[in-house]
Amino acid sequence: MGNPFLSFREEWKLRVFENKVLSRIFGPRRDEVTGEWRRLHNEELNDLYCSPNIVRVIKWRRMRWTAHVARMGEERGVYRVLVGKPEGKSPLGRPRRRWVDIRKDLQEVGCGYMDWSGLAQDRDRWRTLVSAVMNPRVP
Repeated sequence: MGNPFLSFREEWKLRVFENKVLSRIFGPRRDEVTGEWRRLHNEELNDLYCSPNIVRVIKWRRMRWTAHVARMGEERGVYRVLVGKPEGKSPLGRPRRRWVDIRKDLQEVGCGYMDWSGLAQDRDRWRTLVSAVMNPRVP
């Protein structure tokens, strides 16, 4: 299983790819003043395509899945992988991000101080929190 979190570079690559696809879908526009054809800017593409960007969708799905696993019982293997700590020596270098490090996503929506595993037990409150991730006004 790969790293569940996107690095800044991976996020950037996904956004570039998404903008290329949207640019291809919506095509060039004719400038009303000069009459010349031009490509659309990223802001114009975002205005035409009202759905959330791909990075936001990935974060939203990751938060939904994490809460789903957090509501499982402690005897379930998936839950133990989510909250457990591996034994043995860790490899050299910066530690890899883990599923438990969902706090970074919560900080982006202004809830980094909360106990996410306790909050995930209440489906309605978690659903409200996760919908804030899909809000286009949140960066």
